[in-house]
Amino acid sequence: MPLLEPDPASLRPTAAPGAAPDRVPGRRAAGTPERLRADLIALLGADKVRHTISDLVRYASDASPYRFVPQAVVVAENVDDVSAVLAYARDQGRHVVFRAAGTSLNGQAQGEDILVEVRRHWSGIEVLDDGARARIRPGTTVLRANATLARHGRLLGPDPASALACTLGGVVANNASGMTAGTTRNSYRTLASLTVVLPSGTVVDTARPDADARLARAEPALCAGLLALKAEIEAEGELVARIRAKYAIKNTNGYRLDAFLDGATPVQILRGLMVGSEGTLGFLAETVFDTLPLDRHTAGALLFFPTLRAAAAAVPRFNEVGARAVELMDGNTLRASVRVAGVPADWAGLPQETTALLVEYRAPDEAALDAYERAGRGVLTELELVRPVASVSNDFTRDPAVLGGYWKARKAFVTAVGGSRPPGTTLITEDFAVPPARLADACTALLELQSRHGFDTAVAGHAAHGNLHFLLAFDAAKPDDVARYAAFMAEFCRLVVERFDGSLKAEHATGRNMAPFLALEWGPRATELMWRIKELVDPWGVLAPRVLLDRDPRAHLRGLKTLPGIEAAADPCIECGFCEPTCPSADLTTTPRQRIVLRREMLRQPAGSPVTTALLDSYGYDAVDTCAGDSTCALDCPVGIDTGALMKDFRHQRHTAREESLAARAARHFRAVERLARLAVAAAGRLDDRVLTAVTGAARRAVRPELVPEWLPGMPGPAARGLPGTRRVGAAAVYYPACVNRIFGGPAGYRGPSLPEAMVAVSQRAGRPVWIPPDVAGTCCATIWQSKGYRRGTAEMANRIVAAAWGWTAGGRLPLVVDASSCTLGLAREVVPYLTPANRALHDGLTVVDSVVWAADHLLPHLAVVRTAGSAVLHPTCAMAHLGDEKQLREVAEAGAREVVVPDDAGCCAFAGDRGMLHRELTESATAKEAAEVTGRRFDAYLSANRMCEIGMDQATGHPGYRSVLLALEWATRPGPPDGHPSPSGG
Repeated sequence: MPLLEPDPASLRPTAAPGAAPDRVPGRRAAGTPERLRADLIALLGADKVRHTISDLVRYASDASPYRFVPQAVVVAENVDDVSAVLAYARDQGRHVVFRAAGTSLNGQAQGEDILVEVRRHWSGIEVLDDGARARIRPGTTVLRANATLARHGRLLGPDPASALACTLGGVVANNASGMTAGTTRNSYRTLASLTVVLPSGTVVDTARPDADARLARAEPALCAGLLALKAEIEAEGELVARIRAKYAIKNTNGYRLDAFLDGATPVQILRGLMVGSEGTLGFLAETVFDTLPLDRHTAGALLFFPTLRAAAAAVPRFNEVGARAVELMDGNTLRASVRVAGVPADWAGLPQETTALLVEYRAPDEAALDAYERAGRGVLTELELVRPVASVSNDFTRDPAVLGGYWKARKAFVTAVGGSRPPGTTLITEDFAVPPARLADACTALLELQSRHGFDTAVAGHAAHGNLHFLLAFDAAKPDDVARYAAFMAEFCRLVVERFDGSLKAEHATGRNMAPFLALEWGPRATELMWRIKELVDPWGVLAPRVLLDRDPRAHLRGLKTLPGIEAAADPCIECGFCEPTCPSADLTTTPRQRIVLRREMLRQPAGSPVTTALLDSYGYDAVDTCAGDSTCALDCPVGIDTGALMKDFRHQRHTAREESLAARAARHFRAVERLARLAVAAAGRLDDRVLTAVTGAARRAVRPELVPEWLPGMPGPAARGLPGTRRVGAAAVYYPACVNRIFGGPAGYRGPSLPEAMVAVSQRAGRPVWIPPDVAGTCCATIWQSKGYRRGTAEMANRIVAAAWGWTAGGRLPLVVDASSCTLGLAREVVPYLTPANRALHDGLTVVDSVVWAADHLLPHLAVVRTAGSAVLHPTCAMAHLGDEKQLREVAEAGAREVVVPDDAGCCAFAGDRGMLHRELTESATAKEAAEVTGRRFDAYLSANRMCEIGMDQATGHPGYRSVLLALEWATRPGPPDGHPSPSGG
């Protein structure tokens, strides 16, 4: 063990007075049973089997109120892996559940035996027929697929609110639809074909011309059985009419019985049955969708009504005049959404009875949109609208930012309302549908039922389709609360079925919480057919038992998840998983959700638990060390939970007093540290990379990997000794070269100006000269210390740099321009909690501007472009996502390149200052998909806005050429010949 390895017990939480009823038993602390682990490793290889208790616990939760701990987790890479696991399960009498994004709201992504992860290696999209169709792998998110399709003016029909996180495999398996899909644009209607692995291991590509012949040879009994069921159903006219009526409104409860009416052959029937089958009939290995026109022209309005009934009554009028979406939010939903960034604060004061409709029109051109908007405005004249708070306008807008804010509030229903639930309570999310004409009555009845059973009332939904969502919060550790939930569910299901003849599941699929009520909705005849379908396709009962079909009338009360209180910053988490796609460590160790899930399990355990000890043993590396700390998770979390900040707090907890003291001393003497760092980089440039890698590797093993950076091949040389000369008199801004740009120079072979030289030159050229203070050496934005959890060092440097900046900027009269995006973020925001009251007052008077924003807003309008590169690829940094200046990055890049590409898979590079040198595997994993896009073609320029991110992308792509976009701007606007440099790469 390294000499300075932290004690895992430093992160041990204080055990709760009593252990939670759903805690992992102590006997499972060793993880996967030995025989099962050995069998799976022999079958698939050790790298595909996850077996520690930490592995199992982090896959035991999804976005639902349920929690089942698997016996083992398999990370499947291909169809052969899936087939091998299914064969093993058939032979050994075991069960298999597939999991991709884990955003399912009803426990579909959880299993009690073998869980197969099908996200990591299953992403990708191939555009067909110029966008008319798309072949999409099941681990691809809806957002990612639509980003590619948008270039062709197309998009997918299903549009669930969780589009940034949910994957197409889950969307099809649950027939998830969303705001605009209704019954005509969902997966069942827009899925052209799919490739499925049946429980038998047979692979069926429904698009093949000979698919039926191949299936008949491989599975004759299955083909005969499907055709027999078809004939049986079609022979019963009353049953046929009932099936058609059930799917006239949104319905995802049970198997799609209309597949037998719509499909003529076994393969066609199978294609339909797989939609909404929730992983119980097969694994969806690939999908091909018929896409829809994007209709880029959009207008919308957020309309406020005095009551829910008044809002519901207005819905048919907007449907009649062509609204693409009509979304409903009641008063409690509106008030809770103020937790979401960008939502007007005065919504918190809305009366409880107030209800809003979000109405949106989409059209292929302005003329069509004008017609839609005129019709919508005509409806407004008939309505009784209210303006209870100042931010309400009750008018149509075409402003994308305003519309985006409305949709952000609407899509955050589950997470925003759920995030404000009482601490320690579990969240149940239900959705149902009624005939749209009965929406108002259904809303009133639902709210009365919630109130009568003691639940907070909140409702939202896709009003245009009669589809409503509501939430229930209760303490799963308290039997009385569970009984209250059970009583509500029994009465709710009877209400929907008997009074409204509605669907108990409109778009979230049956799941564990509605399986016991399937027969109530469908009746005994149709339910019996569904059981026969399962037995026909999966006679071994291998796939997802109890997820869709369950004869236990209390099955929905089994496996309910407790949510013990954890650190306040993360306690509102409802484990929705929205944070996972952006997380740099998602494919290496853990995600933000999993970090929280693991922490909660520690709090479920009693004092001295072997499970807690085992979890802590791996938590240091899996959760704390390999968190990039970029906090992009907070951007995608609807309630802004910053798991990165929590991990920095944990880093602080692991520090000894001596480590904190040494870090503070380094901050006080940073001028010497900076000088030594530059000399070290210069000396390293004269040594062989292999020697340096070996030396630093030995030091890391002896001391601690978290403290000693690893030397990476191809690291850049030192920065120039001095900064360019500037004058304070006449300066339009103070220019602060970040310490990383004072230590590291450009990549090997680069012959152009340094970044400070370019910044000074291009500002002068635009008539906006900048001044570099002579005493910047020895100062820093404090991110070095803050990212590692060294609070004393952070406070030391934060207060020093703010006091210095106040003097440099003449008391805030000049802007402070910073040339590294992470340093801009650090100076603008992250130093604030560490400032003294006096320095916080000074900070309030500073204007900190990122150099890219300075260039776009203040320089570009006054510059003449004299040359351009053919193409440039951009790497937007995570700090820019926080600062909101990615638009300006693109503007500056487009000034110097005729084609600018931002990879669809661009994300945080996880180099994170020096974290990529502390854990190079983190950057390799985080950048794998982006690097594959970048290296798939040649670009003339490789651009970003942070030196360490540029180094990280050089490492990721094997292309030592990433540099600041400001260097490209200087080259593009430099008068006269370009000094022999053919491109902004300077080579």
